[in-house]
Amino acid sequence: MAQNRGHLLTEQQNQRSMHIDRMNIGEAFDVINGEDRAVADAVRRARPQICEAIQCVVRAFQRGGRLFYVGAGTSGRLGVIDAAECPPTFMTPPEMVQGIIAGGEPAIRRSIEGAEDRTDDAVKAIAQCEVTAEDVVMGIATGGTTPFVHAALAEAKRRGAGTIFFACVPEHAQEDEADISIRVLTGPEVITGSTRMKAGTATKMVLNMITTISMIRIGKVFGNLMVDLNRDACAKLRDRAIRIVQAATDTSRDKAEQLLRHGEDVKTAIVMHFENADRKEASQMLLRSNGRLNDLIERNDD
Repeated sequence: MAQNRGHLLTEQQNQRSMHIDRMNIGEAFDVINGEDRAVADAVRRARPQICEAIQCVVRAFQRGGRLFYVGAGTSGRLGVIDAAECPPTFMTPPEMVQGIIAGGEPAIRRSIEGAEDRTDDAVKAIAQCEVTAEDVVMGIATGGTTPFVHAALAEAKRRGAGTIFFACVPEHAQEDEADISIRVLTGPEVITGSTRMKAGTATKMVLNMITTISMIRIGKVFGNLMVDLNRDACAKLRDRAIRIVQAATDTSRDKAEQLLRHGEDVKTAIVMHFENADRKEASQMLLRSNGRLNDLIERNDD
């Protein structure tokens, strides 16, 4: 017999959308838009736990550890997406942030709902990734119950890894055993139980914060410029690299291009400009500062 999940916040009926099937398009839009506006406030209320999670991830990165997202369905796909976006944005190695989804790669493109119940697969996935005490594993289960996620976190904890749990239901409704428990209470969905909506939006917001702020803390950002981007990935990023060097050094586009030609990457080019150094000298300076431009260059933020 299926477990009764009707008490969970994400499974309850939303009183404001009870008659959405009789609304015109504009009215339905207003209902969904109104519900979406509340998501950011729900995320804000979980600020202490989210900040604690970020600190946990920063410590892992600083000691050479990795971040793993684990989820099923929408939760798993959002983890995979956030992980996939880190290498081009921050020039991280693909293994630094990884997404594990119930059902494996096929589940990224199509629904494999039964996969979320396969706890043995979760344990195997954590073992295959060779998770250690240096790593952090974040389980994402907006409804709080996904067996695949809980099994993965249990195995990660057994291996000594740091663990984070994310859900959109309160702890008293569905407990977890993670080191840090993030609860973003987005309330009942517009379409009952469709957590791809508000809960999915909240998930995306939180994952963005975790990786972005963690990357800032380890020196991947200078001011608000992504100075570790992969400029060779495509024409858009080559242009962005030039504009970043131009903005950081307050110089001309031609000069920025020249610095990049000699420096090869954005950070080196910026150090070459400020320290009047050649590429080798700039590279050595960056190595000594662990790649942190803020430790090398004093900005005038006025």
